[in-house]
Amino acid sequence: MELFLDCLPCLLKQVLEASRMVKADEELQTEIMTDAVSILSKHKEYRCAPKLAEALHGTVKKRTGVEDPYGEIKSRDILSALSLEPLIQDYFSEGRDRLLQALKISATGNVMDAALYSNLNLASCLKAELEIPFAVCDRDKLEKKLETAKMILILGDNAGEVVFDKILVAQFAKDYEVLFAVREGAIINDATADDARRAGMDRFAKIISTGCKSPGAVPEDFSPEFKEIFDIADVVISKGQGNYEALSDSSRDIYFLLKAKCPKIAKALGVQVGEYVFKYIK
Repeated sequence: MELFLDCLPCLLKQVLEASRMVKADEELQTEIMTDAVSILSKHKEYRCAPKLAEALHGTVKKRTGVEDPYGEIKSRDILSALSLEPLIQDYFSEGRDRLLQALKISATGNVMDAALYSNLNLASCLKAELEIPFAVCDRDKLEKKLETAKMILILGDNAGEVVFDKILVAQFAKDYEVLFAVREGAIINDATADDARRAGMDRFAKIISTGCKSPGAVPEDFSPEFKEIFDIADVVISKGQGNYEALSDSSRDIYFLLKAKCPKIAKALGVQVGEYVFKYIK
C-alpha cells in the first residue's frame, strides 16, 4: 500500500515516545528526533509505512543501545490480556456462531494497542468492543475455503493481542495445521516469538518468524522459509493495520482481520474509522 503523508506525524510522535520509554535524556532525544526528521525527509524512498517505521525505530535502537524499547510494555500488556481470558472465554462460550465469535475476539484484541499509552479500563473497553459487529465480514468465503484446507497461516500483530488470537487458533487447530507468524525482531509493541510463547500461543500453533523486522509482513523481507509457507498455505489470515499496509497488494489471496484506526485504511476498506473488518482480498 502506498505510503500516505498523514502517516508521518504519527510515526514521528511514536519515535519520541519510544525514546522516552528507554529514559533517554533530552540531549539524546534531540539527536534521535534529528535523525528521525532526516529519515522522514526521504519518506518517498519507502514503499509502505511499515518500512519507514522500521527505519525510524532503528535510530532509537542505534542511539540508545536498547534493542527492545517496548519490552516492558509488551510484558505488561501480555499479563493484562491474560487477566482478561475469563471474560473472553465467557463471551465465546455464550455465542452460537463459534467461528464468528472467535474472529471477533481476535480482532478486538487490538484494544491492547489502544491501551499502550493510556490508563483504560481494559475490561470495560473490551466488553464494549466485543459488542460492535463487523462492518465487513467475509466469513462465508472463509468457510468455503476451510472445506478443503489443510494448512492455515495467521500473521500476528501486537504482543498483547496474541492472547486474543488463541481462541481462534485453538478452534482451527482441531482440524488443521496452524502456523502463527511473528516478527523476526523487536519493533514497537509487535509480537516476537518470545512474546507469543509468553502469551501461550505455542500450546495451539507452531510459532514461526516472517523474517521481517518492520511492523508489517513486507514480502521483500520474507525469509526463504517463510515465503514458501506463505505461498503454499491454504488460508492466510492477516492481523492488524501494519500487515494490511504491507500485504494489501499481494499477489495471493488473503483474509484481513483488523480494526480500521485511521482514515486512509478505513477508506481503502470502504468502512468508517473505528469499524471492524474481516475482508477477503484476492
